Amino acid sequence: LQLVESGGGLAQPGGSLTLSCAASGFTLDAYSIGWFRQTPGKEREGVSCMRYSDGNTYYADSVKGRFTMSRDNAKNTVYLQMNSLKPEDTAVYYCAADRVITSIQARCKMVIYDDWGQGTQVTVSS
Repeated sequence: LQLVESGGGLAQPGGSLTLSCAASGFTLDAYSIGWFRQTPGKEREGVSCMRYSDGNTYYADSVKGRFTMSRDNAKNTVYLQMNSLKPEDTAVYYCAADRVITSIQARCKMVIYDDWGQGTQVTVSS
């Protein structure tokens, strides 16, 4: 099972970035998939999590209305479209997969996920 993130980089405040998470070695249909972020000295936090089979998605309050999580079944890939970026969105972003497909919001908030990608840096700065 492998998850590979891409799409991070530098964006200006108010700008946009799209992160991708490609899964290999398994199909996402039976999993939950989430995006998390972490800054130095802080705990990892759940940004957005989805039950892949039906697209049921949770968003943290801090990103609601600005970030959108989506999926591409053919590519076995999920995306995180990030708009109206703020400096406080600066972090390493990770995608993760979870074999439990219930309690999406709770498990996202508590960061209870099984398998993780390597992370991609997002920096929002002028």
